Amino acid sequence: MEIRRALKSQYHASLAMLKAAVEICPEAMWNAGEHPRTIWRLAYHTLFYTHLYLGQAEANFQPWEKGKEDFENVYDGAHDVTPYSKEEILEYLALVDQMIDQQVDLLDLETLDCGFSWYTIPKLEHQLNNIRHIQEHTGQIRDRLFEAGFDLRWYGKAPE
Repeated sequence: MEIRRALKSQYHASLAMLKAAVEICPEAMWNAGEHPRTIWRLAYHTLFYTHLYLGQAEANFQPWEKGKEDFENVYDGAHDVTPYSKEEILEYLALVDQMIDQQVDLLDLETLDCGFSWYTIPKLEHQLNNIRHIQEHTGQIRDRLFEAGFDLRWYGKAPE
């Protein structure tokens, strides 16, 4: 299997799982929690970094038009912020999902520099890391939903 096709499939599958979690999340759980990692914030953080790391380098990043500065840090609860709505998060998710195929095709997967100063790994490994990041936070959201009685489907590849 060609690596770009595999990356695209796994990106789409990971985002499909995040989308399903966001869609099923009850409004009462969306901004609930005793720590800054509320479901909406985990979802936004995940999408922000997926979007960022789909580019060849930090310098090429074009933020989402509805992005709010410093909202991407899931560990910083100091901000008194208005949460993104589920609809806004789903809009951002659709935008990121639609850019995957084109962005993966543009990446230089052979370069040893991933393009982000805080990571010192090759570009291909950085893409695998990005997919793992989506799954980490999607898993956190899914666990909360499961504890509340919701069960979600697993996607092993891109949904057809």
